[in-house]
This record gives sequence, structure tokens and C-alpha cells, in this order.
Amino acid sequence: MPLFSRDGIEFHYREVGEGAPFVFQHGLGGDTSQPLGIFQPPPGFRLLTMDCRGHGETRPLGDVAKISIAVFADDVVALLDHLGVRRAVVGGISMGSAVALSLALRYPQRVLGLVLSRAAWLDGPLQSNVRIYTGLARLIRQHGARRAEELFRESDDYRSVRRVSPDTADSLLRQFQNPRIEETVVKMERIAVDAPCRSLKELEAIAVPTLVLAGRQDPIHPYTYGAILARAIPGAEFRELTPKSIDKDRHAAEVQRFVADFLLRRLGGKNAATEPRAV
Repeated sequence: MPLFSRDGIEFHYREVGEGAPFVFQHGLGGDTSQPLGIFQPPPGFRLLTMDCRGHGETRPLGDVAKISIAVFADDVVALLDHLGVRRAVVGGISMGSAVALSLALRYPQRVLGLVLSRAAWLDGPLQSNVRIYTGLARLIRQHGARRAEELFRESDDYRSVRRVSPDTADSLLRQFQNPRIEETVVKMERIAVDAPCRSLKELEAIAVPTLVLAGRQDPIHPYTYGAILARAIPGAEFRELTPKSIDKDRHAAEVQRFVADFLLRRLGGKNAATEPRAV
């Protein structure tokens, strides 16, 4: 299992393929299996993905004050340094897209391109998500994961989400089933109220090829958020995804097709310069 050390934490990461690096990060409560399960790099690209702090096989939790979108972006830059990668395409799903956006704004010299899929944050948190995720965390702290799941299934929030998107409701239930959730529950409290930037005006500075993906029927990841990001980032491309609740396989196939096409068409001729691998 490949690991690198930072801040007293062993970060787990994975890589697939060879060529220009593309970092694709998971969502809140996910791990490297999420991006790897939905995307395989086309020829000429090397997919990199890591478990964020408090996620997957990255251990221990570390300083809870550092559970933030900006620090998660700093950790991705540390992965690039560890691998000797000077510039990469960066992207992510949900929370991962917020991490990628933070990285692109704060480390523009490290970014070749940007892929933002199913955004759930803009220049501030989505208040309905804050209520849901902080509510999940409160249930877990008060009752433990097993009983908390039972109580959440009986809640109005769960029923409301399930009416619109059964797949999204199931993804919320999976938060309780994470074997480390009681240890890492702080991530839901801190990330839900965070944001990748403080003003959409900041996005006007992004000067790399950008792809934005969004779907309808998803209360956690509003379609409008994708449209707003695509308008705010100069020259961004926008693609609509089939909702996962309608057809999961079609949704995954579209992510694969849209992202691979973007990489090959906009960045296929660019080779990211590298430095010797850190030791």
C-alpha cells in the first residue's frame, strides 16, 4: 500500500497508468475507491488519487483543526511533491471538487487543468448540507453509529432526500457504515461548513482548461452549482450528467467519456514536467 508522511500522518494514495498526471479526489466520507470506480485514465495519462485526512486508509486523524478544504488541498500538493510532479491536472467529486478548486486558486503554478464534478460548495457552504451533515455528526456523537443510522432513517431529512434521489439517500446511510466514522466524525462537522473560496470573483483568475460536470435530481450536489461554476471560470466547459438515481451505469459511463475526452482534447499534447521522486 503506497504511503507518504506529512504532519505525523501516513497518507494512502494510488496511481494508475502512465503519462501526464491527473489527480482525481473523492467526496466527503469516501476514499480512493470512489474516483477509481468511476474513471480510468486514457492512454498518456496517469491517474493519482489519495485518501484525505480522516478518510480511508490515511491514519491517524491528526490535528482536528487541520480538517479543512484548504489543508486537504495542501496535502494533495504534498503528494505531488512526494512524487516529483511539478504540474498536474487536478479534479474531484463533490468535496474533491472543492479541494481541487482550492488548490487551483492557491497554487496556480501547479495546475495544468481543472475537473469539477458534482460540486456541493461555492464561495460558502450549502446550508441544507450543513444541516444534514452536522445533524448526522450529532446523532453519531450522541448514540454511536449503529443507533444513529436507525434514527436518521426515521428523520424528515432522510425521507426528503430519498424522495428526490434514492441514490443520494443511500450515500448518506453509507456514512454511518464507515468503520472509522466514530473516530473521524469531526470531518462532517468541519468540512460541511467550509468553502474553497470566499468570493466567486476569485474564479476569474483561473486560466487553465476547465471541465465542470453536474446532474439534476441531486439535493446534495445542485445542478445550479455546476452551472454557476462554469459561468464564473473563464472558458470552462460544462457537461450534464445523467442522475445516478436514474441510471448509475450511464452516469459512470458519462463521467468516463466526458473526462477522458476533455483530457485528450485539451491536454493530451501537454506533458507535465517532473522532478526526481522524493525520498
